[in-house]
Amino acid sequence: VQLQASGGGLVQAGGSLRLSCTASGRTFSRYTMGWFRQAPGKEREFVASISRSGRTTWYEDSVKGRFSISRDNAKNTVYLQLNSLKPEDTAVYYCAAKFTYPREVTLRGLWEYDSWGQGTQVTVSS
Repeated sequence: VQLQASGGGLVQAGGSLRLSCTASGRTFSRYTMGWFRQAPGKEREFVASISRSGRTTWYEDSVKGRFSISRDNAKNTVYLQLNSLKPEDTAVYYCAAKFTYPREVTLRGLWEYDSWGQGTQVTVSS
């Protein structure tokens, strides 16, 4: 599957953004989806994951209560709503996919995903 992320930008602290990631193909609902981020000079880290149907989600502790992952399988799109943004959220955000059908699971590890989008930059000013 090919992934195209969008929606990044420059926002002030406390602001919001919604990232989107659209997948090619007709089997999107068979993939677990995830969002990761990479800040300058740091390793890529897990942000959130959502199971195939959207019933199950998993968040990194620092974004719980501020970020929300969702998906629309009819549109082949996964979203990441970013609220109450902080300067430390500044990073390139990447979406990722892993074929997990028929399992209904979320995944946290970078090594567990095998398709990646190109990344979208989120910059939060103080």
